[in-house]
Amino acid sequence: MSSTSQAAPTASHAPARPMLLWLSFAAVYILWGSTYLFIRIGVETIPPFMMAGLRHMLFGFVFFAIFRTTVGERPSPRQWRTTMVTGILLLLCGNGVVSWAETRVPSGIAALLVATVSLWMVLIEWLRPGGARPAPRVLVGIVFGFVGIILLVGPSQIGNSERVDPLAALALVLASLAWASGSIYARHHPTPSSPLLGASMQSMAGACGLWTVALLTGEIREFHLAQVSLRSWLAVLYLMVFGSALGFSAYVYILRHSTASRAATYAFVNPVVALFLGSLLGHEPVSLRTLLASATILAAVLLVITAPHKLSAAVEEEIVPAPGEV
Repeated sequence: MSSTSQAAPTASHAPARPMLLWLSFAAVYILWGSTYLFIRIGVETIPPFMMAGLRHMLFGFVFFAIFRTTVGERPSPRQWRTTMVTGILLLLCGNGVVSWAETRVPSGIAALLVATVSLWMVLIEWLRPGGARPAPRVLVGIVFGFVGIILLVGPSQIGNSERVDPLAALALVLASLAWASGSIYARHHPTPSSPLLGASMQSMAGACGLWTVALLTGEIREFHLAQVSLRSWLAVLYLMVFGSALGFSAYVYILRHSTASRAATYAFVNPVVALFLGSLLGHEPVSLRTLLASATILAAVLLVITAPHKLSAAVEEEIVPAPGEV
């Protein structure tokens, strides 16, 4: 579920380099899609909330110093309040819960359930005061999405394979709801003009929340540095550098030199990449149940992000991926 959500920058009229634009799309698709596998590797030997807290603490404090200096912007108290609220919703309730869930479910399944963020965003925009009713095509997509979730956690007879852990599945759905809520909140409250500065501020707020939960749940007390494997350390480094810094920078470049609707295609592509990498590199089983649920949920996401309706901006302005990606 990438690290922050900001109101999407409007597409720039400055000419873009075609090769750099293609590379940016590839980075968003592959890097953000791969973060779910690296989260799973990270939580192999690092407690989940500590792992997420370490990732976002390093990104937040290091890059805040860089972006605060380079962009020359001084965040206002109202902007700090917005990033604190969204940091807790996106990174603690979103990314932290995804990290915990990946101790119980495969990374590909986690990415698939996180894809429901787009569906939650449409529902929240519809139900909030002044919201608009989605088009029938979008309502069909929402129904498809929840049918896909039921397929994953339904009776074990489906596809002759075991169902996904119901508690972890519920946690992932709620994490997606929190991510969508934080994204909508950010759209209607002041944020820094620099998305990268806002991302670092959210990361600092989220990291504080994640370390607090790690303390309260006993993760810090029971943690021993010697238990952490080299591959888990490398996974955290990958998530911070490639998932957060490079992936997010590539997404901002796409938004400035392409259209928001094209940028939003990551919501459809990332779960496919995550399922493929989880199976190929993580040796995660792909059952008939998983294939049926994947087809249903991805069809739902495709219906929502390609529908010409007033709520498309809400889905398109979701800068991350969701809880696992940045």
